[in-house]
Amino acid sequence: MAGRPQLARSLRLGFLIAAIIGATIGSLAWRQVNQERRIDLDDVNRRAQVLARQLAPTATKALELPDAQAREELRPRLRGYRALLGYAVFRPDGVLVAAGNTVAEFSDRLGTAVNRAVRTGAETITRARFQGTPIDVYAVPLETPPGVIRGVLVVAHDVTFIDERATGRLVQFGFWILILTLLTVTLVVGATWLTYERPLHILADWMRRLRTENVGEGPPAGVPSALLRSETDRLAASFRAARSTGQRLSQAAMHAEQVWTRDRLRTHAIAALGADRQLVVVSNREPYMHQLQDGKLRTIVPAGGLVTALDPVLRACGGVWIAHGAGDSDRETADESGRLTVPPGDPRYTLRRVWLTREEEQGYYYGFSNEGLWPLCHLAHERPVFRAPDWRFYRRANELFAETVLEEIGGGNAVVLVQDYQLALVPALLKAARPELQVGLFWHIPWPNPEAFRICPYGAEILTGMLGADLIGFHLQQHCNSFLDTVDRVLESRLDWDHFAVELKGHVSHVQPFPISVQPWTERKVPTGEALAAQIAGLKAEHSLEGVYIAVGVDRIDYTKGLPERFRAVDRFLERWPQYRQRFTFVELGAPSRTHIPRYRDHIAELEKLVDEINWKHQIDGWKPIRFLVAHHDVVAVHAFMRMASMCIVSSLHDGMNLVAKEYVAAQPDREGVLILSEFAGASRELGDALIINPYDTEQFAEAIRAGVEMDPAERHARMDR
Repeated sequence: MAGRPQLARSLRLGFLIAAIIGATIGSLAWRQVNQERRIDLDDVNRRAQVLARQLAPTATKALELPDAQAREELRPRLRGYRALLGYAVFRPDGVLVAAGNTVAEFSDRLGTAVNRAVRTGAETITRARFQGTPIDVYAVPLETPPGVIRGVLVVAHDVTFIDERATGRLVQFGFWILILTLLTVTLVVGATWLTYERPLHILADWMRRLRTENVGEGPPAGVPSALLRSETDRLAASFRAARSTGQRLSQAAMHAEQVWTRDRLRTHAIAALGADRQLVVVSNREPYMHQLQDGKLRTIVPAGGLVTALDPVLRACGGVWIAHGAGDSDRETADESGRLTVPPGDPRYTLRRVWLTREEEQGYYYGFSNEGLWPLCHLAHERPVFRAPDWRFYRRANELFAETVLEEIGGGNAVVLVQDYQLALVPALLKAARPELQVGLFWHIPWPNPEAFRICPYGAEILTGMLGADLIGFHLQQHCNSFLDTVDRVLESRLDWDHFAVELKGHVSHVQPFPISVQPWTERKVPTGEALAAQIAGLKAEHSLEGVYIAVGVDRIDYTKGLPERFRAVDRFLERWPQYRQRFTFVELGAPSRTHIPRYRDHIAELEKLVDEINWKHQIDGWKPIRFLVAHHDVVAVHAFMRMASMCIVSSLHDGMNLVAKEYVAAQPDREGVLILSEFAGASRELGDALIINPYDTEQFAEAIRAGVEMDPAERHARMDR
């Protein structure tokens, strides 16, 4: 993105120079055209003078006759031809004696010229206009004897051709000025870009990669200044030395550490937090929700990486999780303050539910958060919608969450971990009330580039709210860079790129990447051994999966997950390799999400229609290529499908991390599985031995499915090991 403003500066310089040249040439051209126009008019007037002298004796003699006889005498001689419209003869008092047919139509407009000729006693030249036609009027007094004016002879010419000729010349000059302007802009922009802007852009990109990646090459060639290149060489050497030292120290510390266990995590958390501080997690989504299904109360663990990542931490460390109570039976399972202990049957921490009205939930969650911020942060071609009422509900909901946090903390101290884009204002609200609190914010989705973020009309308020946190985390360094670039563009603040920190109104926020991981399946109390085998056998029988190669996908049903692209890739795979019909089945475990939003309801309907079309196209007997299971699947079912599947497909169009990819790898103790992973998911930065695909490229996607199905065991094991 940094190259665009630099190229814009080159364009501005090119347009400035071209404008100066164009204005200069244009003014000269205008002067030239006007000069040529005056010459043409002078030619017409000279011709009129000659014609008047030829007719003057006849007209003077005719004026001695009565008007009727004079008219008969002059009429044959007053007609015009082409540009000469004709003649007219007037008495000194302005009375028309005779005129050619054309001139007679506008003779009433010649009075001014006649009066001037009589008054001055000399020839006059004026301009008139009749029905849009420009007319050159030459009037000469007729004297006999000299000094006695008997009448006035008028010669009229149509000078339209002169105006048309001048206009044509201006258009021609304008065309060549435009060509010259474009040529000048091209030459100036090209020369400036190639000799100055482009080398600096390449240098800036190299320095950015030097800061955020492990770049081994020296500064790029073509740096405009030798002194700048020399200093850049020294900077790179110093930076590499510092990074090398840091990596050695980090590796030494890592080798000295033991494996993280629940008990060790708890001990470490207590040591870090201190005995007098509790851990408080704040999120919109709750880790456990209660729903009535078929008349029975069920505990549901919502889909998504947030719960997967944080529930193990609170189980190990204890504390309070504050979240929106969205289940239809959540009130019945909590006390009057909205509290209950979780997990069910093995309580480890407290869940505090926040109650929102339906109107508040619609505006804050479905409206501003998921029709505004969610598409804003995901490059998935969905237009974000920002409405003023939704923004008011968003602010009110954030205030309510902040008030609940302060109520839970009371007068004590705490470390507060605020989660995700629904609660961007909470950190600043907490800091305003309790400056001594330690507040962290983790943004679980991507962060857009500054140009995209500026679409949001409330961007400054959101950034200010986020910068109330002491620590702001993202999945990837790229998202950290984009966030700091956005802050730099939108807010008046001080950025420290060396330490990735922002100072706003005296408060410093640090920004760091934290690639999130998953809890081992062994700690989730999922079936193993014979119980798992029996469960898998039951699922295969239920969904007609016996004897086929199984691929699985596990997602919230969201337009960012690339489900249509995934289904079309399966379709294309079976078109190109029909031998896999009745031998391959793709199972999609789709959890309905945000179905109050019309776009999400429509998306589910579109997916079901697409699956029906593909299944109808390829199905044979009872076999179908795609099983689209739309439901909230519990962790036991997800684990069973991942264990039975020989392939997992993650085709996100844009994703912060996507923990499904990591969970699938963790579910393969025998290292037999194949992972197909979108290059647009954050997990692709860590799981480089997956089959990385562009989900928009259906042919490449289908080829990856074939490669995964036909991959030999040695390669599968090697990829899983790495």
